[in-house]
Amino acid sequence: MMMPVADVPPPTTRAIVQGIVDSVLAAPMWRNARWGMLIVDAERGDTLVSHDADRLFMPASNQKLLTGAIALQRLGPDFRWRTPVLLHGVQRGTTFHGDLLVLGSGDPSISDALRGGRAASAFDGVADALAARGITRLRGRIVPVGDALPGLTTGYGWAYDDFDYGYSAAVDELVLNEGELSLRVRAGTKPGARVQVERAPTRRYPPLAVEAITRDSVVTPGAPRPPRLEAVYDSIGHTLVLRGTLAVGDSARLTVAYRHPSDAFVAALGEALAGRAIAVQARALVRRDTAGRAPDTLTVIESAPFADVLRRMQKPSQNQIAELLFRTAALVTTGSGSADSAQAVGARTLAEWGITSADAAYRDGSGLSRHDYLTPRAVVRVLDAMRRSPWAALYRESLPVAGVDGTIGNRMRGTPAQGNAQAKTGTLDKTRALSGYVTTADGRLVLFSLLANNFTVPTREVERVQDLLVSTLAGRSLAAPAAVTPR
Repeated sequence: MMMPVADVPPPTTRAIVQGIVDSVLAAPMWRNARWGMLIVDAERGDTLVSHDADRLFMPASNQKLLTGAIALQRLGPDFRWRTPVLLHGVQRGTTFHGDLLVLGSGDPSISDALRGGRAASAFDGVADALAARGITRLRGRIVPVGDALPGLTTGYGWAYDDFDYGYSAAVDELVLNEGELSLRVRAGTKPGARVQVERAPTRRYPPLAVEAITRDSVVTPGAPRPPRLEAVYDSIGHTLVLRGTLAVGDSARLTVAYRHPSDAFVAALGEALAGRAIAVQARALVRRDTAGRAPDTLTVIESAPFADVLRRMQKPSQNQIAELLFRTAALVTTGSGSADSAQAVGARTLAEWGITSADAAYRDGSGLSRHDYLTPRAVVRVLDAMRRSPWAALYRESLPVAGVDGTIGNRMRGTPAQGNAQAKTGTLDKTRALSGYVTTADGRLVLFSLLANNFTVPTREVERVQDLLVSTLAGRSLAAPAAVTPR
């Protein structure tokens, strides 16, 4: 006679996800790694998984989750940067004797990415305004004025040997093209010929010394490897030196950072005016041309909408925009855009969300600093604060979408998380982070923060764990499963 068998419920989503976490933590490959995890049912507040959720981890670009939230809270979704351009001098006929003054406040949107592929379009209004006054020659200089973002142009604790890379470009009151210069290099027609170089968005700045030459396209077996093509600044950071070799018929594109952001901006504005037949003949002011005269506002350059700027920061994880949001939130709140003021404003805003100095060390806006630290709980609290915000949709829509775009555009494809999970990555040496939002199969919103530090396995192994947890949540229901009676 068969004995009755009790109903055996299938495992809950919580149990499955916890099982994944337990197996990861028990695996020998993670013995030297640190994992911090917190997964929460947003509406019910139930914790699904928690592991070292109150310990500090280096977040890398997960820091931008805080920066974006703080900027949105302090600036509002309708905020735009305004850059007044003023004339200081006197006009005689078609010549203006004096300076063109530019009063910057850190507009991050004067870039190819946010200006339809042409950063210099931001200067069209300046040229139009000069032309409307009949000015075809400026006998003076283009001068940056003001000190809205005082102090260092790089973040606290940034690696000095990364300063020439675009992702570590400096910031200032005036920034061009997210701090990046592109070099398009073409080989000569025969070995030994000097290579040809085109710069953009500035065509003549910074000064360029071309030492690179063309080599034969055939490499002799056993011969030393040809010197690689590279662009580096000289010892004083003034002249960019292009050196190395490029094979006949080849071309290459290099990206380097502008060492002096305001100088790059000034150069680009001067080139844009020259392109409209307005000559800038840089020379010192003559006292009689400016004596007793107040500057006259010529025009104001207005930024792209805040929503576009926020999206451009979060989707590709753009560091310079993050630093400018970090500083701008402080400038608008306190009148000072210094890094110290930005840290204070950030800490005060986080405290409003229940995040103390024990939960977060907020030292820069981008997460490039290795002095930034966050707990997974702090990250989840920020996500939850934004979920409750009037601008929740704007905040979430700015984040990369799994399998669709941004830094997770190639991750979680073909899983229930594709087109569903909205999350921010974080990447530094020995650091990988993934935090954001995902909706379960039964429509429940889940907040998650998955931080990994100090691992020595390939980074793809870290991402595999993160992706498995998020896609598992996306593919399952959080509701308690019905009991199943074995037959």
